Amino acid sequence: MQLLTYDAQSPMIFSSGLFLFLFAAFLLLYTRLKSAPSARILYVVAFSLYFYYKSSGIYFLLLLFASVSDFILAQLIYRSRALGLRRLWLTLSVGVNLGMLGYFKYTNFFVEIANSLVGDGFLQFQNIFLPVGISFFVFQSMSYTIDVYRRELKPLDRWIDYCFYLSFFPQLVAGPIVRARDFLPQIRQNPLHITREMFGTALCLILTGLFKKAIISDYISLNFVDRVFDEPLLYSGFECLMAIYGYALQIYCDFSGYSDMAIGIALLMGFRFPKNFDAPYRSATITEFWRRWHISLSSWLRDYLYISLGGNRKGKLRTYINLLLTMLLGGLWHGAALRFVLWGGLHGLALAIHKWWLSAVPGAKALGRDMPLWRRLPATLLTFHLVCLGWLLFRAESMQTVELMLHQILFAFDPALIAQVVEGYLPILLLLALGYLLHLMPPAVDNLFRRVVSAAPLLLQVLLIAFVAWGVMQIKSSDIQPFIYFQF
Repeated sequence: MQLLTYDAQSPMIFSSGLFLFLFAAFLLLYTRLKSAPSARILYVVAFSLYFYYKSSGIYFLLLLFASVSDFILAQLIYRSRALGLRRLWLTLSVGVNLGMLGYFKYTNFFVEIANSLVGDGFLQFQNIFLPVGISFFVFQSMSYTIDVYRRELKPLDRWIDYCFYLSFFPQLVAGPIVRARDFLPQIRQNPLHITREMFGTALCLILTGLFKKAIISDYISLNFVDRVFDEPLLYSGFECLMAIYGYALQIYCDFSGYSDMAIGIALLMGFRFPKNFDAPYRSATITEFWRRWHISLSSWLRDYLYISLGGNRKGKLRTYINLLLTMLLGGLWHGAALRFVLWGGLHGLALAIHKWWLSAVPGAKALGRDMPLWRRLPATLLTFHLVCLGWLLFRAESMQTVELMLHQILFAFDPALIAQVVEGYLPILLLLALGYLLHLMPPAVDNLFRRVVSAAPLLLQVLLIAFVAWGVMQIKSSDIQPFIYFQF
């Protein structure tokens, strides 16, 4: 019965043994449907809905509702010739999507604000379950109807195809946010063709993602980062600083690890997703960081929010305001809490300042990716520490935790304790160093690894899988750790 019931304490995730077993069984039949696109689509939709049920329970019905609603509204938008009517249907689509997101994600946030303004007890907090991945499939569905409204996309004729797009399980619960215009042409490819190069690349992505998530992210989180953030005053300034560096690596490995696995699993099924991360901590500016970090979200915010607000078309001051508003709303998208708004505001302000800097300072644009390392290094270190300040706001459970962490770093930083801390946390710090070293490796190294694995005999590929699985088993905790972005 475990296969048929939802366990809120143990939702299905990619790094769980149950998912890997079920996915292997899923592929056995999937590969036999290469020349039957309709049957293949029905099969994948059924598995995707089952996967979402195992991740969020009865809320898989919410996903079905969104698929029916926007499929119908996209048809109405496309068929309407009057601009006012098209705007009405689009407004209804956006309203339905944001209404769902607002209710499940922000109800208690607004209750808290109302109670702080009027008085405690004015409104009662609601026990609302946040469906996993609702932010991702809502944004994905909105992009579809907006593209249809802009006449950049023709709506689908079959509801099952749209349900396939919206519910596709590899990226359903934590992205990447896949655009309809990129994904829809791939749905009915016939026959489905998966090359040896695609198989090898998919294997590399899945193994890399599993290594990032289960070996690096989970280990440093449970054994160091969480402990420091829970009780900052029990730790020295150096330990608090290392915990912030650790969280920066943890969230990167956790989220990019999920993206790697999602892209790899999709590739095993014959679908190509765009890259979602591109070594973001190598960025020399905050603008470059957002071109490398969570690329699908940053491009979504640019195309559907920043440009809709006016982008850079209405003067410099309006451009800076649009950047700030876009990132404030991006922060609120991550969570209904002041710290997420402040995180978004910090990045919005930094983006606006960098935009001004580029126009005000001659030669400022020289800090490009192709500049020598010695010229980029100071700017890269500054950008990294600005991002880490943002991660402190992002990770802390309260503003008091932010204050305590900063106090320890600024006023309780005793260099004499560094050697003792290094000795006590040597495995953690070595894993941190390894994680950052791998992150900073040139792309040629990653490409070489993929080519070698792709060209390797099947036996060697199986041994590589076994080795990574063994490593995961050796250091994983007793409980499966959910991906950080499941809560968004």
